[in-house]
Amino acid sequence: MAKKSGWDGVARRVIPGVVSSKSGRIAAMISGFGGRGWDAHYLGYFECFNQGLYYEAHDVLEESWLAGGKAAANYSFHKGLIQFTGAFVHLQKGRLGPAVALFDLADANLSKYPAQHDGIAVSRILAELAEWRDATRETVPGGNPLGNRPTPRIDPPPVR
Repeated sequence: MAKKSGWDGVARRVIPGVVSSKSGRIAAMISGFGGRGWDAHYLGYFECFNQGLYYEAHDVLEESWLAGGKAAANYSFHKGLIQFTGAFVHLQKGRLGPAVALFDLADANLSKYPAQHDGIAVSRILAELAEWRDATRETVPGGNPLGNRPTPRIDPPPVR
């Protein structure tokens, strides 16, 4: 197997078919989600998101999204979910401006879909997105709505 240096300079094995050096960690996160009628990355996304693991949720769904490419049926839908989650990564880091920008991008992508899509209530996500965006915009300097509000939750799709 070929070796490739990672961002930290450590040599890693390059495994054909593996999307990134994060793939092993992502595979471990989604290992329990097979056989439920949905892609394990999709289900893993909701599990991580609902635990407040926004960076991990972003990575889990992004791996599948990148592999599918722009021709994938749910390209914009998954992109919107990733952007929605990315906004919370920014909130966790106290970066309110970038969070608002990602809420706006997520809104633009998710608004293209019906109220119910791929087993989830898109309308509820859009409503929550609007509330978080408004709360973030109205936050006083030095404040952060993530510390003042109940953490967001997305109901995962039902087992099919």
